[in-house]
Amino acid sequence: MAAVEAPQDAFSGTKDVDERHRIDEAALAVWMQANVEDYAGPLEVRQFKGGQSNPTYQLITPNQRYVLRRKPPGKLLPSAHAVDREFKVISGLNKTNFPVAKAYALCTDESVLGTMFYVMGMVEGRILWDGRLEDSTPKDRGEIYRAEIDTLAALHNTDYAAIGLADYGRPGNYFSRQIDRWSKQYRASETQVIPSMNNLMDFLPQSAPEDDMTSIVHGDYRLDNMILHPTENRVLAVLDWELSTLGNPLADFTYFLMQWVMPSDQRGGLAEMDLKAAGIPSIEEAVERYCNLTNRSGLPNLDWFFAYNLFRLGGICQGIAGRVRDGTASSPYAIAMGERVPILGDTAWAFAKKAGA
Repeated sequence: MAAVEAPQDAFSGTKDVDERHRIDEAALAVWMQANVEDYAGPLEVRQFKGGQSNPTYQLITPNQRYVLRRKPPGKLLPSAHAVDREFKVISGLNKTNFPVAKAYALCTDESVLGTMFYVMGMVEGRILWDGRLEDSTPKDRGEIYRAEIDTLAALHNTDYAAIGLADYGRPGNYFSRQIDRWSKQYRASETQVIPSMNNLMDFLPQSAPEDDMTSIVHGDYRLDNMILHPTENRVLAVLDWELSTLGNPLADFTYFLMQWVMPSDQRGGLAEMDLKAAGIPSIEEAVERYCNLTNRSGLPNLDWFFAYNLFRLGGICQGIAGRVRDGTASSPYAIAMGERVPILGDTAWAFAKKAGA
């Protein structure tokens, strides 16, 4: 399998809008005038380079910049690309001090641009794509990782009912429901037989832990889904809420922890790094910090959580491979994402065996 790199210049910034994702800019300008407070044209539209799933656009006006996220056109998997859910969670979190962009308006009328979309404010800052942070100092690396942990803990400590998100998901049986969801997505998108993924679909439902807590979970919490302050090592906005729901916060945190066990050719994994020399907290230090912030005594059976998260990531990547097959993938990197599935499945099965499979 080819290594999957996430080069900063390839994923950062904007480009001319891809022909497959062109939109009616005149219709958008009319909608913006009617629905976005303080909007004033003229409007220029560009497309962000990053992102595998929902096409994302930069909207430039003389006074302000916005971000538009829309469902991709074409055949889609059930429940995927739920931009209305993204809009709902961002709107709820706007009522708190949690770092998210300002949600302006949601358009469910597909006659405007062809698919549902929403507009939010654009937050100016840094998006870093490689978890190794090779261009940073040890001091900066440590501060960035601690800011990531602290921000995720703040999300999990948020009173979701108080901000109108009590109906954002179903409390209870989170792991079982997630395993079922990603198994179905995997089957719907399957392009080859991968024995380890089949093994995991047998083992994980039988061994899933009971939920001990429900919180907002982001679902894809990692370095490149956040905007850091231009010069300070703090998080200004968490991005890409497509997979968010109510669920077990340990699923979210252990997904973030996978970076420590992933090899460096897998999205900047930390497995081979001298973390102390690099200034990055060890996995034990990361767990201790998170547990202190969320009043936990510790984390049980990390091997099971790693197996679960790698399986889930395999399901996500297989969904992207399915969109390549169906012609709806929004990034040239989607093919490489599909190629990751066998190694993700095999690595997940290795953790499952450590967890008792």
